[in-house]
Amino acid sequence: MDILNILITDSFWAASLRIATPLIFGVLGALICERSGTLNLGIEGIFVVGAMCGWMATWLGAGLWGGIIVAFICGAFFGLIHAVLTVPLGLSQHVSGLGITLFATSVSYFTYRTALPDVSSPPRIEPFQPLEIPVLSDLPFVGLVLFQQTALTWLALLMVVLVWYVLNRTNLGLAIKAVGDNPNSVDAQGLSVYAIRIWAIVIGSALMALGGAFLTMSAFDAFFFGMVNGRGWVCIALVIFASWRPGKALIGALLFGAFDALQVRLQTEMGAFVPGQVFLMAPYVLSIAALVIAARSADYPRALLTPWFKGQR
Repeated sequence: MDILNILITDSFWAASLRIATPLIFGVLGALICERSGTLNLGIEGIFVVGAMCGWMATWLGAGLWGGIIVAFICGAFFGLIHAVLTVPLGLSQHVSGLGITLFATSVSYFTYRTALPDVSSPPRIEPFQPLEIPVLSDLPFVGLVLFQQTALTWLALLMVVLVWYVLNRTNLGLAIKAVGDNPNSVDAQGLSVYAIRIWAIVIGSALMALGGAFLTMSAFDAFFFGMVNGRGWVCIALVIFASWRPGKALIGALLFGAFDALQVRLQTEMGAFVPGQVFLMAPYVLSIAALVIAARSADYPRALLTPWFKGQR
């Protein structure tokens, strides 16, 4: 009964959407990369660099939206490195992605320590505030869940629609999916497989960085070590759960957000009787179970993880 009472409250679903927001950015970015045939395991590090760069730019006076732009550009930069290594050079996507994660994380921590060598706690910024929309914000249930979120949550939901539209209703989306399934057919049409894959990785990585920026500029108001806490790896799993479809990616992110929000509330209610570690691992255990069920019917891109070289059949 306690769980049922939690599940029917508007504050629970508002928190679930808030927790899911960085995952939505991350899973959309990973989805675009993988749809083009490239696995991007650099997502965890790109989350970190997006969180640090967005917060740092805002703290230095660029403003909140200026910080978002900086995070987007920094994510694109690290995506470009990964793209150059894996597309024209054809290096291992696993090794390159893990290298990007280590490199981006180390650069972020080094930059933070260099810029703020003597501080014991990170400086605070004024983060994005919930958007109070007249009339709509006062609606029962829906008002709190949807219409009192920050602008970045709305941006994440907008990106779901935009990515779905591009992939399913435009020639560009058709080309991205084609290079992920049969790059030779794209090359036969006179299109550049290299260019399509590189741009897909760059844009996908930039979206990943926005997930990190949400943590420091909306969920919290500062950058600290370990704040990403594996969210990038969760996004990689959610792409499989979503079968590389934006709509299902949104559902997967919301599902994980609901698991996480539920464990926090259950820990408050039952923490005296059950060890806290049980609640902390619950979202991941439930997500693994959902992933196993969904992955059985997943229709993955046929050329995923397969290097392609022009003229090679």
